[in-house]
Order: sequence, then structure tokens, then C-alpha cells
Amino acid sequence: MTQRDAPRATHPGLVLLALAMGGFAIGTTEFATMSLLPYFASDLGIDAPTASHVISAYALGVVVGAPLLAVVSARVERRLLLIGLMALFAIGNALSALASSYSMMMLVRFISGVPHGAYFGIASLMAASLVPAERRTWAVSRVMLGLTIATIAGVPFANALGQWVGWRWGFVVVAALALATIALIRIFAPRQLPDRDVSPLSELDALKRRQVWLTLGIGAVGFGGMFAVYTYLASTLVEVTGVSAALIPVYLAIFGAGMTIGNLFIPYFADRALMPTAAGVLIWAIAVTLLYPIAAHNSWAMGAIVFLIGIVGALGAILQTRLMDVAGDAQSLAAALNHSAFNTANALGPWLAGMAIAAGFGWASSGLVGAALGAGGLLVWLVAALDARRQAATPLPA
Repeated sequence: MTQRDAPRATHPGLVLLALAMGGFAIGTTEFATMSLLPYFASDLGIDAPTASHVISAYALGVVVGAPLLAVVSARVERRLLLIGLMALFAIGNALSALASSYSMMMLVRFISGVPHGAYFGIASLMAASLVPAERRTWAVSRVMLGLTIATIAGVPFANALGQWVGWRWGFVVVAALALATIALIRIFAPRQLPDRDVSPLSELDALKRRQVWLTLGIGAVGFGGMFAVYTYLASTLVEVTGVSAALIPVYLAIFGAGMTIGNLFIPYFADRALMPTAAGVLIWAIAVTLLYPIAAHNSWAMGAIVFLIGIVGALGAILQTRLMDVAGDAQSLAAALNHSAFNTANALGPWLAGMAIAAGFGWASSGLVGAALGAGGLLVWLVAALDARRQAATPLPA
């Protein structure tokens, strides 16, 4: 019995809700850590560029953990696997709340990131199995919607909590959300047994496919621009725009509203023209990040541009579906690697933007770095499109 032949849940909407709750928890910790950067940097006695390495440590955990867990768990029933991944995530965030030094924070953030990619990958496959093939991007986007709603509600709340009672409480909230996810998955998610032919070795077949690597490259480079801007958004708002720190949660919520709108509407275009929609999002990313340094000097313009940059988040669901198309039978590894790619972007964007800021180009220079990364992602997209066209034109051997 294949996973698509597995018994369907009576209420697929409740399954998507349970899976999205995990996305909400992950989105809260991933983006709230960026917004809390000035607070834990001060508490741990480090400057902001150094503190950004903590974000990179989380991203490295995703990059390492996603393929490793996807391969070793190839024979594990999906619902059980999702529960185990959320349990590890809860432990990592609880330990983050207790970190007393920079080195300890680096370690526990790495641990927190390990289950991130595998969770989203397996959750996306489960979501896609609940709907017809032509609605896969829509279903995946509903899982991602938990992450985007986190940027509207979870992240501003964690940021406000960090200002009111201390940044550690933000990680306590995330650990509690992870435990709630475990309960919802246990109640609503269907049991999905793996195909009998699936094994760790068969999952590794994804690494032999050129289109898999090119799709991952689009995300690893092209998504870096959004992270380059977001990581230093709080500092830019205070130092350049001149807004009060108390208003930072408002701007974070505006960013999250952009991500949510993007994930609500762009998948409808992607289910009809997947790769052209990906190119459109990348072009959008280049345009809005180029405008960011100009908008940074006006609070109203900053609100508008932050919303428009948030729409770029829709790229995640698009590339997740693209990987389902090009991965063959190695679905779990390819799905998990998508989040390794995005967290490579999460490491690359802040690192390059941090270098520009440290070199004296100013906080708003993160927008120019973002535009360059968006252009790089579009270049990789072009290579992928040309390669796919060449493969389609090559006759199969007799």
C-alpha cells in the first residue's frame, strides 16, 4: 500500500490545521529570534553582527538535520515521525530559554533547527496526499500559512514579550506551541505507512537529479534577500527610520501580513503555471528590496515596503511543489531539502548583509544585498528552466 493509498482523514481541514500549528511554532522561533536579536545580544554581551551567528546556527541545524533525518527515517510512519520531530523541537527551544552564554546559545539554536526542515518536508507530503494533484501547491501553502500567521501574531507577541519581561520567554512560548502541535497531530493526522520500496538508499536517489539541485539553488540564493532585510529590520527601524522600539511589533506584523497574503493567493497561480510564478516572485523580490533603502527613511513608506517584501515568502510553497515534480520516488529527502535550501538562504542573507553593515554601508544596505541575492536566484531559475527544456527535447533511448 502506497502512502497515497493510505486511509484518508475524515476532516482533511483539521489535519491541515494540526500541521499548520507546527508551522506556526517554527515560524515564531525562526523569525522571532531575528526580531529579538538586539535584546539577547545585549544580555549575552555581544554585538548585533556577532549575534546574527546565532540565527545562522539555527539555519545550519536545518541544513544538516533535514536531509539526515529524512534519510534515516525513510521507513518511519509519517504521523509518528512528525510527533518525534516536534518533541525534539520543543526540547531545543526550552533549552534556548535557559542559555546563559553565547556558546550555549549557538549550540541549542543548532539543536532547535535540526527538526525544522524534516517537519515541513513530511508535513507538506502529508498535506499534498489529502488533495487532488492539481491542488498540491494550495495544500502545501496551508501548512506554510502557519508560518506566515506566526509572523503576524507569534513573532510580534514574542518581540513584545521580549521587551516587557525578557527575551527568554519568547522561547518558552515556542516550546509550548510545539507541545500543542504534538497533541493536535496525535488527534487529527492520519497514519501513513511508507511505501515498501522506500529505503534510506532510495531516498538518496534525489541527489542524482540535476533538477532537484537547481530547484534547491533557486531557494538557497533567491530567498536570501528576504532574510537579509528581515534580520536587521528592527535595527534599521530604530537607527534609520527613527521609530520607537515599541512600534517594532507593528512592523513585524505588517511583514507577516504580506507573507500571509502571498501564501493565500499566489499558490492559485502556481498550480496553473508553477515555474513562471516562481520567476515572477523572484522579480518582485528584486524590485521591492531595491526600494528598501529609499523607503527606510520614512515610517509610512517603510510600512508599505515591508508588507511588499513579505509577499516573497510565497516562494516556499512554490518550490516545495516543484521538488515533488522532479524528485521521482525520493520524495521525503527532496521535500526536506527544500528547507535546507531556505535556511542556507537564512544563513547567507544575514551573513552578507552583516558584512555590508560592518563595512560601513549602513543598516539599510541590507536591501541592496537582498536585491543581489534575488537576482542570483533568478539566474539559477533561468538555468533550471533551460535545463528542463533541454531534457524535454531530448528523445528517450529506444
